[in-house]
Amino acid sequence: MIPRSIILAAGTSKRLGDLTRTVPKCLLAIGTTTILDLQIRTLRDAGISDITIVTGFCDEQVRRHCGPSCAYVLNDMYDRTNSIYSLWLALRERRGAVVVLNSDVVFHPGILRALLDADAPDALAISFQDGLGVEEMKVRVHEGRIVDIRKDMDPAEAHGENVGLVKFSAPGAEALFAAADELVRAGVVRAWAPRAFQELCRTRALAAVATAGLPWIEIDFPEDLERARREVYPAIRRDGA
Repeated sequence: MIPRSIILAAGTSKRLGDLTRTVPKCLLAIGTTTILDLQIRTLRDAGISDITIVTGFCDEQVRRHCGPSCAYVLNDMYDRTNSIYSLWLALRERRGAVVVLNSDVVFHPGILRALLDADAPDALAISFQDGLGVEEMKVRVHEGRIVDIRKDMDPAEAHGENVGLVKFSAPGAEALFAAADELVRAGVVRAWAPRAFQELCRTRALAAVATAGLPWIEIDFPEDLERARREVYPAIRRDGA
């Protein structure tokens, strides 16, 4: 059982405009809860109560909202870095087996359960689909393993989209930190966290775990938030999750 998680929540989310001018994206309302509260509840329901949140923009709001039940790592360079740097900060402080989440994903608990139940020690949740565009973090898979993950991939070469949930065993987390550390020390601090996953895949197996059609959405734009509120979260609730 993986005992802990890291939630990456440092960014400014400027593409949401006024919605996130003074509020971090993870604290936007979804039904009667927030994106972050929904993630934390899902993690705890799965037996993961050791939760570290990497904060940056509106750090104090997140800390006040979640309180002492979570641990925190501050990315005080959030306006000059991206999620690879937040991931590196969290892993530098503490490693070991871990689930890593982007803080802007609303997802069915069944996706997390499938990820945790997968036999592979290191695995990434993927939505197998066609018709991907420029915004999606695209993934290419060969024989059940991730072989490439990046936004600028030719959509014709992609097999699906990265959901934003990934698990690592203790050795996997060590290898991930080594990959992230090499990139950060080379000045690659404005990349997304999957850049480190991509480097890891060169030397270590990272399995693909399908969402199997369960509802989820990454929230980047106002229309994503609206769809999360109108379709995705109600679908999750209908399943009793």
